[in-house]
Amino acid sequence: MCERAIELLALPEDNAHFILDIGCGSGLSGSVLEDQGNVWIGVDIAQAMLDVAVEREVEGDLILGDMGQGMPFKAGTFDGAVSISALQWLCNADKKSHIPQKRLYQFFSSLFACLTRNARAVFQFYPENSDQITLVTTQATKAGFYGGLVVDYPNSAKAKKYYLVLMTGGIVKLPAALGEEDSNQISYSRKRELAKNVRGKPLKKSRDWILQKKERRRQQGNDTRSDSKYTARKRSGRF
Repeated sequence: MCERAIELLALPEDNAHFILDIGCGSGLSGSVLEDQGNVWIGVDIAQAMLDVAVEREVEGDLILGDMGQGMPFKAGTFDGAVSISALQWLCNADKKSHIPQKRLYQFFSSLFACLTRNARAVFQFYPENSDQITLVTTQATKAGFYGGLVVDYPNSAKAKKYYLVLMTGGIVKLPAALGEEDSNQISYSRKRELAKNVRGKPLKKSRDWILQKKERRRQQGNDTRSDSKYTARKRSGRF
């Protein structure tokens, strides 16, 4: 997941970059950053996890801190930021003093400040519902970020992953998700495209739709009539 997050950062190649690892834990993500030639600093709220990172002798510097209280770094310090499986915890009120909206805004506003301009921050996280997604994206936007969600393998129960890709500046399109198209399925965008080409005809009566359905049946080993010039031709209604 960290490798995917780094890919979504879209960092220039052949250069070492200074990356912030938020919720670094035992330094597993930091090791991936090191392997790709980057320098990093990790922040985590759990002292026990940081102790494990120290025992592993990771190269990155480690800081004990609560992300909901903000990132304690100078402006423009980092070329990018990654976070694996940590952001969703800010949506919870673990203490009476915790207000998720305020903690998220404090976090995002301080993160925005410590990133260089045109930098990105990528968060892999596990939202419980659509309300949490709205809560997170709203506070990120208020802090100055723009961007959106990239959902890899949206049709898979096990492989589906949410990545929040935030940008501080520039005009860049949101990266494409993985697994949007499957050999035996038509993506939603492809369906819309196909529907436009039909020019008002019902989608299931189009020749393209029927040919694709017959091809899928052949791939599945089912008996299928061969294609001809009469395939998908409208019947006259006469015997």
